[in-house]
Amino acid sequence: MRGAVIHAPGDVRFENVADAKILQPTDAVIRTAVTCVCGSDLWPYRGAEPIGEPHPMGHEYVGFVEEVGSEVTSVRPGQFVVGSFATSDNTCPNCANGFQSSCLNREFMSTCQAEYVRIPNAQGTLVATDEVPGEEFWPGLLAVSDVMGTGWWAADAAEVRPGSTAVVVGDGAVGLCAVIAARELGAERIIAMSRHEPRQRLAREFGATDIVTERGEEGVARIKELTNGIGADSVLECVGTAQAMRQALHSARPGGSVGFVGVPHDVAIDGQELFFSHVGLRGGPAPVRRYLPDLIDRVLRRRIDPGRVFDLTLPLDQVAEGYRAMDERRAIKTLLTP
Repeated sequence: MRGAVIHAPGDVRFENVADAKILQPTDAVIRTAVTCVCGSDLWPYRGAEPIGEPHPMGHEYVGFVEEVGSEVTSVRPGQFVVGSFATSDNTCPNCANGFQSSCLNREFMSTCQAEYVRIPNAQGTLVATDEVPGEEFWPGLLAVSDVMGTGWWAADAAEVRPGSTAVVVGDGAVGLCAVIAARELGAERIIAMSRHEPRQRLAREFGATDIVTERGEEGVARIKELTNGIGADSVLECVGTAQAMRQALHSARPGGSVGFVGVPHDVAIDGQELFFSHVGLRGGPAPVRRYLPDLIDRVLRRRIDPGRVFDLTLPLDQVAEGYRAMDERRAIKTLLTP
């Protein structure tokens, strides 16, 4: 089969890769319906993470079950399924506590920009829809497998509550989905921090009530101005840079919470500053599996439409252009069709 392989910074190729096949009785193999490029894929693409040997890419997927291992009974061939970027057995103590992305048997997906995908821990990872959804739903369901689930985790971790004020730091796909999540969880005021007009428009359509274009300390000052000098109840950090984290922590009010879901790069937190701020901090890889049934239902009922974050659609064999477009900010998120 064929799939995306990264060879070096800026060098992604579509080439022959090992066929997806059952290796463990807990595996499944799916035929990809649609997949995509993630903002976190840009870290190695830009040289911010080591690449080492050439290796496959991609961790977001929806598709049709082709084959299951002998211990998989929750899904069957022919079903349309959605999974998470972090696989889980969904039975260990961490899974039972709702943190499937810390499953004791967790494996991170990394081969999904391909025609077929092997899914470890399929029994606990995959959720089948009742019937095959129309293709118009596929982008939204694909978003649920990562960016919508991650945006929801940002809002959940930041303790967004009905009537609250939420700030979203980051206007990529996760940040935009975090706006949806904050709205769905009842935030009365949602302040999106963005400098890009197309993303600002989409943020407003998703539920943002205010836009802040300033960054760093200027951005913090603007948030304080909008909140009577106090800060926001909840701040959703969806970038992963040191500046974004500082901006998030300083934008929260005493007693407020920060949910951080951007993969951290060169982020350091001053313990004494955090101590005296009275700000709560929680984050990490999103426990997407916890939210899958609810988010799938919201998409299929047309309550939410996170698939709108895909503003570029390309054939899978043009995956390299999908990376370039996102790297150059010509696209928010690239949808890939086999």
